Amino acid sequence: MSVTDPIADMLTRIRNAIMARHDSVLIPASKTKMSIARILKDEGFISDYTVLRGKPQRMIKIVLKYIDEQPAVVGLERVSKPGMRVYVGKHEIPRVYGGLGITMVSTSKGIMTGQEAWRKNLGGELLCSVW
Repeated sequence: MSVTDPIADMLTRIRNAIMARHDSVLIPASKTKMSIARILKDEGFISDYTVLRGKPQRMIKIVLKYIDEQPAVVGLERVSKPGMRVYVGKHEIPRVYGGLGITMVSTSKGIMTGQEAWRKNLGGELLCSVW
């Protein structure tokens, strides 16, 4: 099945798995999704992720993180959508909940957190916010 917005599909699968209290979730793999999963792991929102080699398609298995039976991810929001792309400069990168959350920015140097893009003096497409 064709998905018009694979990043939104990934975020929705994670959101649904958290609401159903699943331990892990499977997502069709791509380089962009692997970069997003790497950032989520580095920032402590998920426990781990692995790439599973399947015959029809590779999959990413994301192991969700719970702290005292509460999910580490409280919210996920897709900012830039296929119908309306959102681009930001270095000084326009928003902070999520006063720095408690993160934004992900697709820059010319790859996908990184908003704080990392700000430190490297880069702007780009604002992909999503996680808190």
